[in-house]
Amino acid sequence: MLRLLNDENFNGDIVRGLFLRQPNLDLLRVQDVGLREVDDPAILDWAANNDRIVLTHDRATMPDFAYKRLLRGEQMSGLFVVNDRMPIRQAVDELLLLVGCSEQSEWKGIVLYLPL
Repeated sequence: MLRLLNDENFNGDIVRGLFLRQPNLDLLRVQDVGLREVDDPAILDWAANNDRIVLTHDRATMPDFAYKRLLRGEQMSGLFVVNDRMPIRQAVDELLLLVGCSEQSEWKGIVLYLPL
């Protein structure tokens, strides 16, 4: 099962939908781990150190920071950039497909844009 971390502005309805469909999902919120109002590089650093794939809607800056980490040779556990205009059900379906059909190690150094 994938280990996930959603950033501060990630849609709460998607998170609730994920947990309704898979109650044992290993998903933390940045607020739960003391990263409220922390900048993107710090979130990516925490996620890499704790082997968590980051969920975000932030297409503007988060992918750039992820790619910069990779260019510096730093670890990046993965980044799923979910289009904020996706229907909630579609976002939940696609994320659960990724959770159920892939391994954590497959996403190291990968930035994935959803919808698939």
